Amino acid sequence: METVDLFKALSDETRFKLLQLLLTNDLCVGALAYQLKISEAAVSQHLKQLREVGLVKGEKRGYWTHYRVEKNRLNELMKILEDLGRLEPRPEGGCVRNIDGKIKRKKEGANVCAFKCEHPEKLKGNPKERTPKQIEKCHGPKKSHSCVPKAKKK
Repeated sequence: METVDLFKALSDETRFKLLQLLLTNDLCVGALAYQLKISEAAVSQHLKQLREVGLVKGEKRGYWTHYRVEKNRLNELMKILEDLGRLEPRPEGGCVRNIDGKIKRKKEGANVCAFKCEHPEKLKGNPKERTPKQIEKCHGPKKSHSCVPKAKKK
């Protein structure tokens, strides 16, 4: 199953409550309906969605089916969240300079700089044609700035 499907299944408040109840006890549809004060048909529909993503499993016990949480699946979901929490920003996602000093661009035609411009649209055009006023609008007053072309030595 897709990760997004897991999150969609848990995004409904009733399904989330069902999962919480089933973490403490194996329960049948009638008991779940009673606890949540909703119809048995509604509980069955919610359980169907949780079963489809592998979060709960039913076990026939006499006349009734009792449901329980598939803890392995829940642990997989926890690992996904832990991995998301460990993600670090990628340098190529921001506007940074290459080793050779050239500006990386997020998309063709966008002018960006190593100072992560808040308003790169104010820096349109050739870097050699940028005025100090344009740079100050983008970054505030700065004496040394990557958007200012360096004077060539003669």
